[in-house]
Amino acid sequence: MNTRDILLHAALKLLEEEGEAQFTTRKICAIANVTAPTLYHHYGNADGLLSAAIAEAFAQFLESKRTVAQSTDPVMALREGWDDYVRFAAARPRLYAVMMSRVLDGADITAAEQAFALLIARLEAVAAGGRLGPTIQDAADLMWASANAASQLHVTARLRKVKAPTPAILERIREDALRFILNSEKDGLSP
Repeated sequence: MNTRDILLHAALKLLEEEGEAQFTTRKICAIANVTAPTLYHHYGNADGLLSAAIAEAFAQFLESKRTVAQSTDPVMALREGWDDYVRFAAARPRLYAVMMSRVLDGADITAAEQAFALLIARLEAVAAGGRLGPTIQDAADLMWASANAASQLHVTARLRKVKAPTPAILERIREDALRFILNSEKDGLSP
């Protein structure tokens, strides 16, 4: 692994273990076993490395969404995509929080846009089968919001002094969102 990649992996490790508040040049250099001038040479400054780490985290997230086996049933594929999203946040809650912070700050992250495009494509497949109730945009808003809400339960569990959400709670959030967006008569869902 080259020095640039070593720094990137050190940044991801620090973000996952300690969060953005602890992201300092000194800590990154200690993990990577390099000097500050080496970090500056490769990334300009700590923020340049942080931006690269966030872009890499989104790329990893997107890759996990692309490589997971997907059902041929569009509704099941939508469920699977939702579950994959929440699973990523559950496995890497601090990193997920940093990623969402960057999105809120208006960062232009291509992989994040591509991940949202996958959601739109899945909803278009549901709509093509006549199974979507609201517009694709409204359905995307609800599915995105519900996945983010479920993910925040993982991110904030320690703050709330509770365990991670149960599978039953996560399923309820997902299924309530699906119940709203699907034509109930076609999918056997009750209102």
